[in-house]
Amino acid sequence: MRAILHVCTTCRGIDPDAPPEPRPGARLHDSLASGNLPEGVELRPVECLSACSMGCSVALSAPGKWSYVYGRLTPDDAADILTGAGAYAAAPDGLVPWRERPVIFRKQSLARIPPQE
Repeated sequence: MRAILHVCTTCRGIDPDAPPEPRPGARLHDSLASGNLPEGVELRPVECLSACSMGCSVALSAPGKWSYVYGRLTPDDAADILTGAGAYAAAPDGLVPWRERPVIFRKQSLARIPPQE
């Protein structure tokens, strides 16, 4: 089963000087799409993750795994996001050991949601 990396394309980011279009969330999605997507990860744009006050956000989910929401991200974080998504996809329960996570995933987690099953 594939892990889904959801990217909010409507996020406005946290930089007040960022141009309004394309939105920072859409630019983040484009940066991730042009990167090397890890095995077992599907990139999926979404219109809102309801983390609007936290800048650009992404979520990781997969059946039977813990889900995560991360915020305060920028297109410059694309490589670290992809690294973290690959580690998540490889973890049987979605719980990547803390020291094995990219720093942005250690410090910018907004939510951890239990598996539905």
